[in-house]
Amino acid sequence: MNGSPLRFGVVGCASIAWRRMLPALVANPDVRLVAIASRDAAKAARFCDRFGGEPVAGYGELLDRPDVDAVYVPLPPMIHTEWVERALLAGKHVLSEKPLAPTEAEATALVELASARDLALVESFMFLCHSQHVTVRKLVADGVIGELRNLTAEFAFPAKASADIRYVPDVGGGALTDIGVYPVRTALMYLGSDLEVVGSTLHFDPARGVDLGGTALLSTPNGVTAQLTFGMEHSYRSRYELWGSAGRVVVQWAYTPPPTHSPLIRIEQQDRIEELTLPPEDQFGNVVRAFVARVRDGIPSGLEGDAVLAQAALVDRVRASAVVRPSR
Repeated sequence: MNGSPLRFGVVGCASIAWRRMLPALVANPDVRLVAIASRDAAKAARFCDRFGGEPVAGYGELLDRPDVDAVYVPLPPMIHTEWVERALLAGKHVLSEKPLAPTEAEATALVELASARDLALVESFMFLCHSQHVTVRKLVADGVIGELRNLTAEFAFPAKASADIRYVPDVGGGALTDIGVYPVRTALMYLGSDLEVVGSTLHFDPARGVDLGGTALLSTPNGVTAQLTFGMEHSYRSRYELWGSAGRVVVQWAYTPPPTHSPLIRIEQQDRIEELTLPPEDQFGNVVRAFVARVRDGIPSGLEGDAVLAQAALVDRVRASAVVRPSR
């Protein structure tokens, strides 16, 4: 590929693509947007009118194009597996929306296929590419809060419109699949993959056939705990905190900060409170740069392989352990 732009196709016209990823893709000088596919030709044309590229009616037709090196897959979680697999079999590098797949078994099969075909397969878990979390990890490593005792992570938002794909079991898959992965990945980031699921709950809507929210209590072998909350029947919350023997650090807007937002990190100790205001940055733009570097130069992105599989495995364990209650 040398120094030529990475030629991208987009498989699906999701809201996240329109709002965040496509602006980041077209802003990157190392990317050229070639085509955008939808099952609805008019929708593909509307996306291309704004972002460029050629509209394509049908996902398979886009994958057949020889002028596409890589694809971005922003489809709903429960149909990722089929189209990520088809993209890899077509010889395309893949940037997939999170989660890569709804189960560990499916994620493992996709990771193994990408490895066998020497293709990049990156999960677009954008919050992991924001430097505010690097700052927090350094604070913890420097002993600012002493020995870590507990992690709390919360991501939830109000109910969506009744037609939202998250409420469709075989498309969106419910809250744990689509939303719970954020606090789950936060626990893995700070506590490692050797986590026991002490207990979990899911709030289930029998009319829709999906979970609308839930909780999980996790523990490391040496007793550091994590309390996770997620859902789509709450007021908005997007934060986590780390509580140690000498203080705590709180990330106020952890998962979905817009590119103009200046992150605020709050440090609380026995005799002082400090707030760090960090420069704004576009975490979606950071994902695109990481993906291009992975494809061009083989630089690990931190959004692939074992980390993705650890996340899928922990989600499976949370689901398997859950006490299911009817949603109110």
